[in-house]
Parts: sequence; C-alpha cells; structure tokens
Amino acid sequence: MLELMKKAALAGVGFASLTSEKVEELANDMIVKGKMTELEGRKFVDELKVKAAESRESMKQQTEGAVDKALEKLNLAHADDVKVLQDEIAAMKEELASLKK
Repeated sequence: MLELMKKAALAGVGFASLTSEKVEELANDMIVKGKMTELEGRKFVDELKVKAAESRESMKQQTEGAVDKALEKLNLAHADDVKVLQDEIAAMKEELASLKK
C-alpha cells in the first residue's frame, strides 16, 4: 500500500518542483487520515526529498545540455572565448602603443 501511495505521489505531483513543505504537508495529511504511520510518514518524506533533489539536478543538467547545443547551432561565442579575445586585443593595443613611442 505504501509503495502504491509513493508511486501516486510521484506521478501526481510535479516532481522536480516538489518542495520540502509540500512533501511534509502530503505526509502529514496521510498520517492524519490514518493511511500511514508516523514512522512510514517520516520515511516517505525522506525518500521523496531525495528523489526530488535528484530530479531537480537531472533537469538542470538536461537544460544546460540543451542550452549548450542551441548555442553551438547558433555558432555564438561563449563568454570564455570572448574574454580570451578581449585579453588578446588589450595585449595587442599595449604592444602597438609601445611601438609608436
């Protein structure tokens, strides 16, 4: 029964956006309704918090990967590339200024 409730909670809630407060609220509601014991509720909360954190991290990595691919397709320079070019231009300006003296 507890496994079924876990699956329903995971399926029914936007898992990546699941907050600690919502998890606590859901578990407390189930405890009050007698659908799980307090110990089961604590375990349930702990498991959902871990899974929610994992889901958020996975979503973050997928989003970053998609953004990187989009930037590559657009052929845009990354901030690091621009910084390197700015440093090279500054060095060339200094060298040119010293040659003019």
